[in-house]
Order: sequence, then structure tokens, then C-alpha cells
Amino acid sequence: MTDDVVNVRGLRKRYGDVDAVNGVDLDIRRGEVFGILGPNGAGKSTTVEILQGHRRRDGGDVTVLGQDPGRASRAWQARVGIVWQDESAPAELTVAETVRHFARYYPAPRDPDEVVELVGLTAKADARTKELSGGQRRRLDVALGVIGGPELLLLDEPTTGFDPAARRQFWSLIRSLAAEGTTIILTTHYLEEAEALADRLAVIAAGRVVAEGAPASLAGRAQARATVHWAEPDGTARSEETDTPTRTVAALAARFDGEIPELRVTRPTLEDVYLRLIGPTQLTGPEDKR
Repeated sequence: MTDDVVNVRGLRKRYGDVDAVNGVDLDIRRGEVFGILGPNGAGKSTTVEILQGHRRRDGGDVTVLGQDPGRASRAWQARVGIVWQDESAPAELTVAETVRHFARYYPAPRDPDEVVELVGLTAKADARTKELSGGQRRRLDVALGVIGGPELLLLDEPTTGFDPAARRQFWSLIRSLAAEGTTIILTTHYLEEAEALADRLAVIAAGRVVAEGAPASLAGRAQARATVHWAEPDGTARSEETDTPTRTVAALAARFDGEIPELRVTRPTLEDVYLRLIGPTQLTGPEDKR
């Protein structure tokens, strides 16, 4: 069994005169959480739709779970779960009814009650979908994405519109799914979310992958120079970029003969790296979310 769940080479998709995806290469390993970052129109959602078989590509080679998603069988489709940006649950059914209904579409579904518990909705099992909060409806969408017991789960900007508390609760859910061995592909605009969840990231800009790697080391982030910040006795703020921050702090401690006022040591954040990678690129296609 290969360690790769997804292999993509030279993926292309064009909308009219716009190259939404323009030569994307990806390798995603079994059991990892893989994040895809990029501005609106960069090609994130289009890439996910092609991986799921929902949208046809114009060029390139794509293998997902050993098959071409453009020609995959119904049995293959049952191995892939997806949570779109738009909600899919019927408004009038209860949570339990909805999950049981969707379970019938799969040859070997998970136990519906177990899935409701997994997503934290047991207390709302008898509530109608229209009565749920936004965060609860999103949890129900995840339940529908995993009821078939997928090996691969695709999450397309799943926490858009969440408040901070709901977003962190959702992160706990994603971590529990990953701990079960589910491979997860996550597109998001929230850099904190990507850093908290993803084992590896790809940054897409103008339809191309411009960087790939672990969040802590993306685009040389781990090797970037540190900045030491402190305040002089008169209150003047000072800072110094250095490759040896420990040595700089030691020298300051000797000069101050003890505590260094307002001492901070920082390295580039994921946001710093991301903004540098995408630069001024703000490509928008016929649908801005693509």
C-alpha cells in the first residue's frame, strides 16, 4: 500500500481566459492533515473539487486513493468525504434523522449514533437542523462528510463565519478525526487554523503552488533571522536582527546586569511568510471563491 493518498502533476483548469489552476503538483501522504492556503481566486476550491471528482480538469495527471477521480467508480466515491462551504443538511429533519438518511447512501456506513456523538451533537440529536446554531450546523455537515467512513476527508473553508470559540471547538473535532487515521485536506483563509491543524501546507497563488512544507519551516521560516526587542533605561525601544539571538540576549543581560526591560525574541510568523509568498497577487476568476 502506497503512503500517498493523493498524487497530482501539472493540474490545469481554465475558466474562459483565466487559468484558475495552472500546473499544480501535490503529494499528500496517508494519515496527514494537509492545508491549502491562498487568496480568493487562487485555485484552492477548484483543486479540491477536481480531487473529489466534482469538476473536470483541463490537463494534468491526478490520482486519489489509487484512481483518477474523473473516472472513478461509485465504490471510490464512498471512500472520499467532503464538506463544502455551503450547508447540505435538510432544514426540517432532525440531526439524528439527517445522519441516518445520509448513511443509507453508503455500502458500509459508520454507526449514525456514533457519528453524532463524534461531532458533539448528541444533546441536539432530536433538534431540527434549522434550530441549530451556525457552529452546530457545521458540525452536522462534518457528520455527513464522515458517515460513509471515508479514508480521505476534504474540508473547503469549513470554519468561515465562526466565532473564535466555535472555531477552536471545530479544531478539536478535526484533530479527533485525524487521530482515527483519516487523511484530511483543508482549505482555509485562517492562518492560525492552518498552523494549528496542518502537518504540511501548500500555498497557492495565481493557480500555482509557490511554497510547500511544514508550517514551522515553510519557505525557510525556521532559518529566518530572529529579531531581539528590548527597551533602554530611558525607555527607548530598540531591536536588532540576528542569526544568534541567544548570544545577543546574553550580551544584553550582561550590559543590564540582570533583567532586560521589555525583552522579546521573535521570528517571522506564518502570516509574514504567507504575505511575502503571495505578494500583490489577487487573481479572481469567474467565481471569486475558486
